[in-house]
Amino acid sequence: MRREAKKYLYDIHQAAELITGFTVGKTLADYQGDAMLRSAVERQFEIIGEALAQLVRLDEALASRISEYRRIIAFRNILIHGYAEVDHRIVWDIVESKLPRLRREVAALLEED
Repeated sequence: MRREAKKYLYDIHQAAELITGFTVGKTLADYQGDAMLRSAVERQFEIIGEALAQLVRLDEALASRISEYRRIIAFRNILIHGYAEVDHRIVWDIVESKLPRLRREVAALLEED
């Protein structure tokens, strides 16, 4: 695995770990009521999406081993460009239902090298 690719995977992994740490023990109501928490989570999702977009440019075969990688990148674009229309329930659902799989997949890729 190329060094740059590993760096992008590491960035994705770190951002996912931060989101997990920020949200542990929290509820949707906590998330909706805490602007700083929402900002922190959204920022880390932006980093995940951008790192994955860069990984696609560098090694799309590797990026394609991450489930829904194109949707993750699209989600980043929504957060960046459609920030006024972000549905906090959707973000929270992604934290709960999609993030654990992303963490597992990226960790496995990092262990390969």
